[in-house]
Amino acid sequence: MRAMSLSQTREQLNDLRNRLRELDDEFDREMRARGFDPAQTGNVALPSRLATLYAEREQIKAQLEELEGENP
Repeated sequence: MRAMSLSQTREQLNDLRNRLRELDDEFDREMRARGFDPAQTGNVALPSRLATLYAEREQIKAQLEELEGENP
């Protein structure tokens, strides 16, 4: 498999960062709409919609860490 070019990697990093910001904003809005403080994430059982957003955020964070580790 061919390695991604530096410009492709940067583009992918930027796309992931943008998606993560969108998810963070949506997650915060959804938490507040349900009466939770977003800082409580680790202390509450999340309803399914919030759990889905949380899982997607964590997946994107892991992808970013992996890409950033490969291309410091």
